[in-house]
Amino acid sequence: MFNLKVIDAHAHIYPEKIASRAVSAVKDFYEIGFKDANSGTLNDLACLMDKANVVKCVVSPVATVPHQVVSANNFMAESAKADSRLIPFATLHPEMTKLELREEISRIKSLGLKGIKLHPDFQRFALNGENAYKIFNELSGDTPILLHTGDKRYNFSSPLKAIAVAKDFKHLKFIGAHFGGYSEWEHIKGYAETENVFFDTSSSLPFLTPKEVKEIFSILGIQRFMFGTDYPMWNYDSEKPLIERLELSQAELELILYKNAERILYESAHNAQRTAHND
Repeated sequence: MFNLKVIDAHAHIYPEKIASRAVSAVKDFYEIGFKDANSGTLNDLACLMDKANVVKCVVSPVATVPHQVVSANNFMAESAKADSRLIPFATLHPEMTKLELREEISRIKSLGLKGIKLHPDFQRFALNGENAYKIFNELSGDTPILLHTGDKRYNFSSPLKAIAVAKDFKHLKFIGAHFGGYSEWEHIKGYAETENVFFDTSSSLPFLTPKEVKEIFSILGIQRFMFGTDYPMWNYDSEKPLIERLELSQAELELILYKNAERILYESAHNAQRTAHND
């Protein structure tokens, strides 16, 4: 499978001095004993990308408190300079003021960061709440917004909330992580009513049967899905057999592994460059 080129649409890296603690915290949060021995550092991810023919990888941070935002975004920008294969996303926090959001969004663009990642469960805010809408109101359609979506243990990021947000902000481009609804996939059919939401496959394939995956592709359209690992939670070796067992056609594999991501991610980047040039 990985003889094809690959774009990983969902991964995370951390500064080396905190990577071990960060990876442990994520594993504890999801209460799953991950077998993959991933360090969560740029060097580790880069080595795995080399082996799996991964030509580009979206990496994003999450700030759990507002004062982490600037340093987290700086780290993403520095990492992208160190490895040009990275597509760096930024973080924002719902407790930032409108002025702080506006200033950081401007700075994010100047740093060359390509999108925004929000994690309602980590950041403790309702995806369709007032603080979330404060963020969405400051963003433009050339900035893809990667959303953690779904978790039965919480009520912050349910697919129903994500669908409502997409309908309220039709000019924005959203990426629903984890097939649009981690552990709440029974609620994702409503995405069929939205055209501005795309999806990644991260942290989902171990928990869905091939039949369920193909049903989701049929309902929502395979052209809306991008391959993602959620590294360091998983890696390319663990995801490869899960993709292979779907028994997709060559054309379908190419869509999932890189063609959809090329269209969805680079279209936004091109639009952003064109906007900046016009300004």
